[in-house]
Amino acid sequence: MPRLVVLRMGHRLVRDQRMTTHVALTARAFGADEVWVDREDHDLEARVADVVTRFGGPFGVRTGVSPKGSLRRWEGTVVHLTMYGEPLDETLPRIPRDRDLLLVVGSEKVPGDLFEKAGFNVAVGNQPHSEVAALAVFLDRWLQGDGLKKRFEGRLQVQPSARGKVVTTQTSEDP
Repeated sequence: MPRLVVLRMGHRLVRDQRMTTHVALTARAFGADEVWVDREDHDLEARVADVVTRFGGPFGVRTGVSPKGSLRRWEGTVVHLTMYGEPLDETLPRIPRDRDLLLVVGSEKVPGDLFEKAGFNVAVGNQPHSEVAALAVFLDRWLQGDGLKKRFEGRLQVQPSARGKVVTTQTSEDP
């Protein structure tokens, strides 16, 4: 199965902590394998690792990753999620499914040359919205809903419920 990695560019430590955490959690919940963040942020790493510990994995997060180096070394397909790209429905069938996929989402304005480096510039709509929304929609379409069906074997398990919150706790003695 090809690897699916999200590269978060433009992470601003003070301003984007919550949004980048949401990028990572959305990537995990919707089926990505890992998130790379351009700026070093040990607090972000700890927050995501805590979720993985409690709710299950595998899922990785690395911060302090060089975007230019990552793009240069990436051997799979690079997809840049942007409102300025080609429509998602037109682009999705052209993206190879047998290669690793690097999904690039920005925070602040991304460098203009990213549009040239990316194999695909994909617009999830053409109106302003969050990178979290674009990532969720893309992953759901790319994985055809299977990302949300992924089983996470964590200590905490959220159970479907029409009313209220139902969370079970697995102990080390549980099967």
